[in-house]
Amino acid sequence: MKNLFSRKSLSVAAIVTAAALAMTGCGSAAENSADPGAGSPAFEVAKDFSLTGSPTFDKIKSAGTIRIGVKPDQPGLGFLDAATGKYSGFDIEIATWMAASLGVAADKIEFKSIPSATRETALAKGDVDLYVGTYSITDKRKKLVDFAGPYFITGQGLLVAKKNDTIKSEKDLAGKKVCSATGSTPIQNIRENFPEATPVEFDLYSKCVEALKNGDVDAVTTDQAILLGFASQEPDLLKVVGEPFTVEKYGIGLPLGDTVLRTHLNKTLTDGGATWTKIFDSTLGKSGTKVEQPKVDQY
Repeated sequence: MKNLFSRKSLSVAAIVTAAALAMTGCGSAAENSADPGAGSPAFEVAKDFSLTGSPTFDKIKSAGTIRIGVKPDQPGLGFLDAATGKYSGFDIEIATWMAASLGVAADKIEFKSIPSATRETALAKGDVDLYVGTYSITDKRKKLVDFAGPYFITGQGLLVAKKNDTIKSEKDLAGKKVCSATGSTPIQNIRENFPEATPVEFDLYSKCVEALKNGDVDAVTTDQAILLGFASQEPDLLKVVGEPFTVEKYGIGLPLGDTVLRTHLNKTLTDGGATWTKIFDSTLGKSGTKVEQPKVDQY
């Protein structure tokens, strides 16, 4: 499989203390808003919008705000700047676009940092209306939540210490400690298909990266797009090795059974190819990578 991304550095902000703030996961819409980067498209907010038959939309309209679950520690995708309290990245822009299509302006979005292990629970309990955070579409998850999309496709990769010459691909994981986020697809893949590796779990990928730098684990595994962001932060300490060895399709998570909302979001993605391209070019595309928007799955 070819690399879906080049290994040029992604243009991203520093991680600093985002992990600590991530665990708070609360605040007003103004505090937890998006920080559009240079070149980000301006999203036209739908006027007098209605969506008959969607209980999620009814709740959003009644509240006057939308709550969207995201990741806070993935440079280039979903990243919380501890100094400004603003989120940025490809996923954040996709989320802001979807909110605009529902008639919700950017200053009425409340982003909430939700760990991988509690995404389904957060949607089921109504803690968030949507989830946009490197959320891979799987048949198992489709029994618990619905997905619009996919809006992006990547694959599982490996991050190791720069000085590590023993791990060059997934074929070298026997006897190694491999870290990923609890509840994530990559850690499940390690458990099921790499029995000679020792899985290590944390709630955040940034904690796995810290464990790697401290020598407590041998490799970090998740989607290569995420790993390239971490490697670009500390190229003298970290590197991405091998080729992607899975296919991960990122979807927009929404409450199970809200078919009306899923159909609307899918149509927005399908009709908005030019907007998708502008979002990509202003975020992950700054790495020099060129990819095409994937076709949505109208299941």
